[in-house]
Amino acid sequence: MAEPRFRTGDRVKVVKAYPPGHVRTPYYIRGCTGEIERYCGSFANPEELAQMRSGLPPVPLYRVRFPQEQVWPDYRGERADVVEIEIFEHWLEPA
Repeated sequence: MAEPRFRTGDRVKVVKAYPPGHVRTPYYIRGCTGEIERYCGSFANPEELAQMRSGLPPVPLYRVRFPQEQVWPDYRGERADVVEIEIFEHWLEPA
């Protein structure tokens, strides 16, 4: 099993890529910067499982917290509002 690359509190950026296939990272969050809220464990890669492959080795999964205004620049709610999304490590890079 892979050791997690990131720790709680690390700032990360979601890779801005648009590969074909069954992708588990929302389109609207790609390219956004957030903070690791927690490490959720390591799991089979669902993008590989969708292609009828084993999904192994397991990939670390994180819950990433994004300020709403980072995701939606025209957001008019409270500055403290966030959105949290679980994202696999291969979609993240250090910010």
